[in-house]
Amino acid sequence: MGTLERLAEQLADDTMKVQDATGQDRLFMEVSGVLAASSQTLEEAFLTEMRVRLAERIARKFLNKKIADAQAATEGNTQP
Repeated sequence: MGTLERLAEQLADDTMKVQDATGQDRLFMEVSGVLAASSQTLEEAFLTEMRVRLAERIARKFLNKKIADAQAATEGNTQP
């Protein structure tokens, strides 16, 4: 992994942590704006990392709901 990818990954990880802690779900856009002023290349890599993480989070939430729904349906069909 090159410097660009490593830095973008670390920055995305840290941004996700701060977003979760503060509830500012669009903080990554502010960070992106700061990056744009100094490095468009790092900004693009960072945004890619953020999109991947946010998409994974949405997909994970979807799958967890499907599992919970399936378990609830199974429990509801169980006869003592």
